[in-house]
Amino acid sequence: MSNQRDITAQSAQFRPERADWLRLRTLILQRWMASFGQLTALLVATRYYGMQLPLGLCFLAVGLAVIANLIALFIFPQNKRLTELEAMLTLLFDLAQLCFLLFLTGGLTNPFALLVLAPVTVSASALELRSTLILGVLAAAFVTFIGLINIPLRLADGTMFATPGLFSFGFWLSLLIGIAFLGLYSRRVATEMHSMSDALLATQMALAREQKLTDLGGVVAAAAHELGTPLATIKLISSEMMDELKDQPDLAEDARLIHEQANRCRDILRSMGKAGKDDLLLRQAPLEVVLQEAAEPHMARGIKVMFTIAGTGAPPVVLRRPELIHGLRNLVQNAVDFARSTVWVDAQYTPDRILLRIIDDGEGFPPQVLGRIGDPFVRARRDEQDLARRPEYEGMGLGLFIAKTLLERTGAELSFANAADPFLSPEERPARSGAIVEVTWKAADILAGTVGALGENQRFAG
Repeated sequence: MSNQRDITAQSAQFRPERADWLRLRTLILQRWMASFGQLTALLVATRYYGMQLPLGLCFLAVGLAVIANLIALFIFPQNKRLTELEAMLTLLFDLAQLCFLLFLTGGLTNPFALLVLAPVTVSASALELRSTLILGVLAAAFVTFIGLINIPLRLADGTMFATPGLFSFGFWLSLLIGIAFLGLYSRRVATEMHSMSDALLATQMALAREQKLTDLGGVVAAAAHELGTPLATIKLISSEMMDELKDQPDLAEDARLIHEQANRCRDILRSMGKAGKDDLLLRQAPLEVVLQEAAEPHMARGIKVMFTIAGTGAPPVVLRRPELIHGLRNLVQNAVDFARSTVWVDAQYTPDRILLRIIDDGEGFPPQVLGRIGDPFVRARRDEQDLARRPEYEGMGLGLFIAKTLLERTGAELSFANAADPFLSPEERPARSGAIVEVTWKAADILAGTVGALGENQRFAG
C-alpha cells in the first residue's frame, strides 16, 4: 500500500492545477472569433436588414474586446498559462462584454443571446467548481437583467421588434436551464477525463517501476558474468605474486589479501547471478512461481495466503511480463488489505485457457460500488469498525484500476463479485465469504513458447 501511495503522490507532482491547462492564447483566439462574428452580425443587421442600432455603443463594446486582446498579446507571452483567478476574470470579461452588447441590441429578443452559454461551458471544463459557480450565477443574473431591461431592436421603418411574452419567458428559462445543464455536464465529463488521465499516469509509472525491477535482474546476471573474467585474471596474478614474494613476507601478505578478496568477490557475484544465470528465468517461469512472486511482498502482513494450482496436463510456464506481475500483485494486495485471516489464490488451467481466482474472507465489495470497480478513484465509505481494524489504510481507489489496466494489456478478462451476502453474520457465512476477483486468459496470450507469446519473448530478450 505504501508503494501505491508513493506512485499516486509522484503522479500528483506532474499533474498541473486545473486552471493551468487553459492557455491565454486559446481564450484570445476565441475572443478574436467572437469579435469578428459580432462585427459581421452588426454590419448585416444594419446594411442588409436596415435595422436601427446604437452603432457607436455597439462598436465600443466590440472595441473593448479587441483592445483587451491587443493588451494581452503585447504584455503576456504566447505560451502563458492562466492561473485560476486570471482564467475566471478573463471569462467574466467575455461574459460581461457579450451581455453589454446584447443589452444594446434587444436583450433576449436577440437570437445571439444563446452565446452566453459559452463562457460557463469553458469554465466548467477547465476551472474549479467555485469559479464555475460564480460565472454561472453571474450569467443567470445578466440574462435576467437583459431580459427585463434592454434597448429594443427597431426595424428599418422605426417599428420596435417585439416577441410574444410567452416566447420571451420560455427563451429566458431555456437559457437558465442551459447554463445549469451544460455547466454540470461539461464539468462531469472534464472531471472524468482528468481522473482517467491521472490514473493512467499512475499506471504507467507503476509499469515503468516494475520494468526497472525486471531489467535490474538482467543487469545483475550480466554483471556477474562479465566480471568473472577480470576476477579470474586478478586471482591468477595474485597467486603468481604470492609464489614470487615468499622471501618478502609483507608483500606476500598483501598478495594473499588480494587473492582472498578476489575469491570473495567471486562468491558474491555467484550468489547475485544465481537466480538470473539462465536468461530464460528472467523471461518466463512456471505459473505457480509467478503467482508466489507477485504475492511475496504481502505474505508477511499477518494474513495467510494459500495457493492452489490444478488442471489438465503439465503445469503451464508463463511469461514474466511486468504488467502481469504488478497487476497480480495489486490484486493480492487488495485482498490482503481487506481479509480477516486468509486469502486464497486458486489457478485452474487447460490447454486453451487459464483461470485465476483471488478470494478473501473479508466483508466483500460494497454493493454500491460493485458495478464500478475498475474505474479510477472509486472508494467506498469506511465504517467505524473498519477504521478501528485498519487505521493505516488510505486507499486511493487506484489499485484495482491499475491492476485491471495492466492485466488487460496481457489479454486478461477481469470480473468482480462477492462470495456471499455481506449482511449475513459471520456464523452464517461460508469460509470464503469475501470478494472474488476472477482473471481469465487465453493460453496463447501468456504461455511462454506459444505463437502469440513469441513477440514478447523477443522483446524481453532484446
